[in-house]
Amino acid sequence: MNPAPRGTLTSGTIARFWSPLAATWVMMALEGPLIAATIARLPEAKINLASHGVVFAIAILVEAPVIMLLTAATALVRDRESYRKLRLFTHGLNVLATLMVVVLLVPAVFEPLFSGLLALPREVADIIYGALWIYLPWPGAIGYRRFIHGVMIAAGQTRQVAIGTVFRLVAMAGTAFALPALTDLHGAWVGAAALTTGVCVEAVAARIMATGSIRRMLATSPEESGVAPMGYRSILAFYYPLALTSLVALATHPILTFLVGRARDPLESLAVLPVVHSLSFLFRATGLSYQEAAIALTGNDLEHRRPVGRFALRMGLATTAGYALIVLTPLFEVWFEVVSGLTPELSGYARIPSLVLIPLPALSFWLAQQSAIMVLRRRTKAITMATALGVVAIV
Repeated sequence: MNPAPRGTLTSGTIARFWSPLAATWVMMALEGPLIAATIARLPEAKINLASHGVVFAIAILVEAPVIMLLTAATALVRDRESYRKLRLFTHGLNVLATLMVVVLLVPAVFEPLFSGLLALPREVADIIYGALWIYLPWPGAIGYRRFIHGVMIAAGQTRQVAIGTVFRLVAMAGTAFALPALTDLHGAWVGAAALTTGVCVEAVAARIMATGSIRRMLATSPEESGVAPMGYRSILAFYYPLALTSLVALATHPILTFLVGRARDPLESLAVLPVVHSLSFLFRATGLSYQEAAIALTGNDLEHRRPVGRFALRMGLATTAGYALIVLTPLFEVWFEVVSGLTPELSGYARIPSLVLIPLPALSFWLAQQSAIMVLRRRTKAITMATALGVVAIV
């Protein structure tokens, strides 16, 4: 079950396969601005935006062990044996990631880390602790959803992946609008509840829509798929460099949060960090979504490497131009003050970091295409090393 076509691969074919995945990531990227805008309009906006920025950085970090299950399932799941083995592998990783949140909730761990090392104000630390409880189902739901999405992509069900994300966005937005009207929860708690509800709903929707593809996978033997069976040791050898890559890459957000918290004007800087990140992510999301499409379309023998690379180049330049149009024109004030709800004072803190991030959308496409080639060649350790070098450069 490999969607890579035979013969010439046109830009139209790539766009039709990839566009539902891109739409999925764009919808996920819209969550950040929506949540930030919601929190900015609730009481004690500055404190809650800062709390949301910190706790969301932690939530991103604890999902690191499971985030690459999408790539693994796309590349490896072809028959009933590979499906069952990677499914069990997924369950184990989900338990591990959830335990990471449980450990953080132990007061003896939480207090030295957040009140001591990060030196957060008491009111911010208390809000973060409550939000972590709400994020408890987050890593397990993310891991299972990523695994099922990988199965769907391997079966060519990219449109259904996008439909599932619509369910997620609707559930998240509904929760974000309902909770402030019905309760007096802190803004950061509203954001955590909305995001967690969204991913749980999407995981359920994805499993329902993948029923047919899973049934076909279970009916396909390793002999029929033509893929040599992999043992758990081989799966681990393939996956752990990918997991390390995501861990190292996702660690940049908590690292930056830690550094910002100790810089000048820490509360204001922490408040604008999630807003700046969400705008950047909105334009980087399409590039991040391209990796799985490139894995599926490049072909096991890399026969479609050139057209996949040319498409990545064109899209990278287009998304960077779109991002630059916002941060280099009066649209900057429209986005940060009107849409995101920041005060003019806080939007001033966002200008320079937004300008620095201009090249990232194009780089996201280029990195996605290069990483896809490494995955197809089973050279996942090279991805880990490159990512680690990037984090060292950031620090």
